[in-house]
Amino acid sequence: MKILVCISHVPDTTSKINFTEGDSKFDTTGVQFVINPNDEFGLTRAMWFKEKQGASVDVVNVGGPETEPTLRKALAIGADSAIRVNTEAADGFAVAKQLAKVVNDGGYDLVIAGRESIDYNGAMVPGMLAAIIDANFVSNCISLEIDGTNVKAVREIDGGKETVSTMLPLVIGGQKGLVEESDLRIPNMRGIMMARKKPLTVVEPIDVNAETKAVSFIKPIAKSEVKLVDADNIDELVNLLHNEAKVI
Repeated sequence: MKILVCISHVPDTTSKINFTEGDSKFDTTGVQFVINPNDEFGLTRAMWFKEKQGASVDVVNVGGPETEPTLRKALAIGADSAIRVNTEAADGFAVAKQLAKVVNDGGYDLVIAGRESIDYNGAMVPGMLAAIIDANFVSNCISLEIDGTNVKAVREIDGGKETVSTMLPLVIGGQKGLVEESDLRIPNMRGIMMARKKPLTVVEPIDVNAETKAVSFIKPIAKSEVKLVDADNIDELVNLLHNEAKVI
């Protein structure tokens, strides 16, 4: 079984976020980037298939040279090889089209992507990729078992869980639950050294027009100061709730 894990290069959640060029572009200055957490759950599950079922595992990213340290981390975790599509991740559709070319050229049986990336939270790429390559698709996947070409998956739905059966080829949008946080792997020194020798192939993009464009970004409005009211001053509390908060 050939597995391709899609890796997004995203800012660490502890990074301070700013925008430039009239709030139309993300400022990467001083920002630490990591593997998208939903993708990391998928990569860890792929490593299980590699170790238990002899699968091969490649990772792919659509982005510039700045994303290569993130791909190297994925290689240090245990992926066999990495592919970088040498173009900006313009929008979800463009990324899905670039990934589809990689999937078709590589003949992959299973594509594991994160449900969404934590930077734009679009949750579009896995579904569009599955439609483009005409593969089955399971979103919000929290459990995945494969026997030959038969697949049993569990997905999270409103109010519960849904178990589905399907077949390869398959694209999944994975999330926490696909593996637990305690199962995530930290690259050790041996893995880091081996990653330096593993192939990281740069491929040129196909000609695709982005269908959407970010016009501007707005930070959340800062919360106002908290007003403390003495527990015995009920009249003042009612007055503030009525005239300032306007909730009563």
